[in-house]
Amino acid sequence: MSDTMLAGRLDLRSGRFAVEEIPVPEPGPGQVRIKVEAAGICLSDVHLIDGSLKPVFATADKVTLGHETAGVIDSFGPGVPEEWTVGRRVVLQAGERCGSCASCVRFTEPCLQLRTRGVDYDGGWAEYALAAHHTLVALPDDLPFDQAAIIPDAVSTPWAAITRTGQVRPARPAGVWGAGGLGAHAVQLLRLAGAAPIIAIDPLPAARQRALDFGADLAVDAMDPEAHRKILAATGGHGLDLALDMAGVPAVREQAARCLALDGRLVLVGLHPAPLTISDSIGFSFKQQRILGHYGSQPGHVSELVELARLHRLDLGRSISGTLPLAEAAAGVERLQKKEGDPIRLILVP
Repeated sequence: MSDTMLAGRLDLRSGRFAVEEIPVPEPGPGQVRIKVEAAGICLSDVHLIDGSLKPVFATADKVTLGHETAGVIDSFGPGVPEEWTVGRRVVLQAGERCGSCASCVRFTEPCLQLRTRGVDYDGGWAEYALAAHHTLVALPDDLPFDQAAIIPDAVSTPWAAITRTGQVRPARPAGVWGAGGLGAHAVQLLRLAGAAPIIAIDPLPAARQRALDFGADLAVDAMDPEAHRKILAATGGHGLDLALDMAGVPAVREQAARCLALDGRLVLVGLHPAPLTISDSIGFSFKQQRILGHYGSQPGHVSELVELARLHRLDLGRSISGTLPLAEAAAGVERLQKKEGDPIRLILVP
């Protein structure tokens, strides 16, 4: 094995991204080294490179990108439980606890300073990656690496937004604004969770068709002046029990809030720095509606989704829009940024 490897590195000072030759990392106490087999390209990676998203807890000047990573255990440091052996197929959680905040010391509440892989510390756009053993999730032999790699964000984020933050209820209407990488999976997962009817709202015809293919009962053009009426009509005039903003667009939030039912919940998954406003705040209070912020997922969500995939309740094969060699990471980022081919997820293969 060579002493060096390729890695997609972002200079946090200059904003320059490049695939570079760097030393192969050595695992420390409690760590394993993963031979990366697949790593997803996410819109968050695009935002890191364009500077609109900044790491909060990064301590180095450069970071290897990639928070969606799957591979096999290559080696491990001291203190790793015996269940983790060389050659074991794994997917990596998208982040890990800081280990030092009050919640981590007591190990009770969620970490107050959660570190994100490929943002705050080196991620999976590399031939090898390090991971704390408690961030490993074992993979079944029949789950392909490319499909497994996208679970820790593209799939687990909407799953957590639906099941934990949004508290989905069976046979109750749900709407998804934005049928891109997160939204397409949200439609599929809402169907798995029993929401009905499921309405997808997107201005792009191809995205609306994709939402229907993934299980939506109705797809509505967000720019249609009749969009609000059509959504209410599909819900028997009551409105949505659950609305998911997967787009991170201010106009979407206003439109989605207007479509909520009594006790309806709007979950903000897409990120946007603009102020949040509710035009009919009295009606919002009278109907006891809620707006809930959401970010990422918890470790158990990834394990749940791997199990659902293992039992063939969840098909992620349609989610892989293409693969590129790691050396062409910059081209992959550009394809996603320009939405060439309207991809759900592009995969880097070292």
